[in-house]
Amino acid sequence: MENFIVTLSAYSGLIASIWIVAGVYIAGKFYPNYNHKTQFCSELGASGSPTEKLSPMINNYPLGLLFCLSGWYIWQLPNASVVVQLIGVLVMMHGVCTWIAGYFPMDADPYIEQPTRSCNIHSWAGFIMLMSLLIAPLLAIFYSGSIYYAMSFRVFSAMCVVTMVFFMLKAAKAYKQKTNPGLHQRLSYGAQLIWLSVFSIVIVQP
Repeated sequence: MENFIVTLSAYSGLIASIWIVAGVYIAGKFYPNYNHKTQFCSELGASGSPTEKLSPMINNYPLGLLFCLSGWYIWQLPNASVVVQLIGVLVMMHGVCTWIAGYFPMDADPYIEQPTRSCNIHSWAGFIMLMSLLIAPLLAIFYSGSIYYAMSFRVFSAMCVVTMVFFMLKAAKAYKQKTNPGLHQRLSYGAQLIWLSVFSIVIVQP
């Protein structure tokens, strides 16, 4: 059982990336006229949405567990440096905030001028989620002393960070213009999850 948990934790970053694609797709099927380009992922679990209860059950809660397992595995790696352990803590933080964002839904209208307390908590949790998987690859880029990844992974991390930031800015612009922020949000978060997936594979211990 212990070996199973360790193996699951080792690949949970990769599993989470696959899970969220399937989970968002399935939840979207139960939300009439849901548009993945113009609507945020969080709107699936928004207050009063058709999938308010379903979305966090199949997305936030299991994903939070997978992220926490992934972060724990990174943190407990033998002879891991403080920087690598910090990356693990950031991934676990991402998992905890995924739970919080699922428990506290956003408002149905993402453009509401006076959001509810629940929406504010959701937004802060989302912000910490975003920053945690932005800081983590930055640490990998600038820390060269790890025994768990090579220069090629640092270059890959830099490419992912550039992609993340580019689509974050595109999403912010699209939000202001009320066009297609959902598409750019997915592309930015997708870059974060691709980074975590590759990192999970790179550091896995036999």
